[in-house]
Order: sequence, then C-alpha cells, then structure tokens
Amino acid sequence: MSDAHLTDRSLDGSHEPVELSEEPIQLSTRDSGGDPDERSGGWSRRRKIGWAIALVVGLAGAGVLGVGGWRVAQQKDTQLTSPDRVAGLTRDDSERAKSTADYLRSGLAANIELDRSFGTVYRDPADDKRSVLIFGGTTLLWQPERDLDSLFRLMSDETGSVNDLRESPAGDLGGVMKCGSTSGEGGDFAVCGWADHGSVVMAMFPGRSVTDAGGLMRNLRSEMQTRG
Repeated sequence: MSDAHLTDRSLDGSHEPVELSEEPIQLSTRDSGGDPDERSGGWSRRRKIGWAIALVVGLAGAGVLGVGGWRVAQQKDTQLTSPDRVAGLTRDDSERAKSTADYLRSGLAANIELDRSFGTVYRDPADDKRSVLIFGGTTLLWQPERDLDSLFRLMSDETGSVNDLRESPAGDLGGVMKCGSTSGEGGDFAVCGWADHGSVVMAMFPGRSVTDAGGLMRNLRSEMQTRG
C-alpha cells in the first residue's frame, strides 16, 4: 500500500485528512494484572522462585548424571575368568561339559552383542548332580538391568518360564542380581544372573534352592570378575 493511500483515507469515510497529535503516546499505568516487581524492571517473586526451583532440579539432575557417569566409568572395564577352582567347585573340562557350555555361550552371544563371551561347567566334588553351568560375557552396557531381563527372557524361551524372579543382593561389585527357578529334564533348578555396566552373566544351579544359589552366585562372581 502506498503513502498516498494512507494520507487520503479518513476514519469517517470523508476525504479530509486525519490530524495526528504531536504529543507522544503514553501507555496506561493502570494495573494490567502483571507483577509490580516486573513493571519496575526487577524480577518478580514468582519468577525468582521459579528460577530457584529450576536451578535446584537442574543441579539434582546433574548430580544423578554425575553419579551415573562415575558408575559407568568404574564398571565398564570388566574381565571375567574361569579358574580351575572357584567357590569350592572344580571346572569340568570333559567334552560333554565343554559342548554344553559352548551351546549356552553361543545362545547368549547370538542375542546380546558382547565383546567377549564364555561358558563353563563347574562340578561340585560332593555331588555331581549339583554341577553349576555358568555363561556370560563382557561389553559396555548402558542399561544393565534391561539386558539382564532380556537374558532371563531368553532362558524362559529355552527352558520354560523363570518363576518367582526377584532381586538378590549383588555384593561389593554392585550392579543388579536376580534369581528365580525354572524346570529342566532333571526337575526344577535355581537360576541366577548378574549385570553391571561391564558384564552380564547367568548361571544354573541344579539341586540348589534359590537362596543357596544366590549366595553361591555372589561367591562365584567375587572370584571370577575383576575390573581395571
């Protein structure tokens, strides 16, 4: 629209030009519902409180991230070994035991991407029917509990559902440990697993209660897992 159109138009439809006042236009000083502190150029009380809350929440979130980052850094470089003797058990190096352990290791590695994996059978010198099958591996895990739950679902697909799954104390190495029971050819047996930011491992304990299996799992872990 041109300037000529602006100057020729009037509000009442006549052709007389509209006269504009030379005095500056002043905004009303009546209360418009705003905060008086804001109108005076300062921060309102509500805004200060809001920023304070946001700061506290932000610092809390940073603290959580800091703790989580420290935990990842502490746990990510994990090594697992299969010593000849561990927690009163003896490694079974027979071909049958190696084949069983390798089958379990391969099934795990096919479902969870690992840097290194292992599978081992440990024989109980007091009772061959109480041999322990343990398998797992190492890698950087951002959500250890999620990956452990995935491993339990894999176990359920292979042997049937894992019943009464519950958390068990993980011990000094931290992370999460869970135990439950399932069924096999020889009847019911306990199954436990642990996971942290550097490893995920599962073991089957024929002839043992869930409580006994959890204690033995912690002992196995303390002798098989190192960091650094």
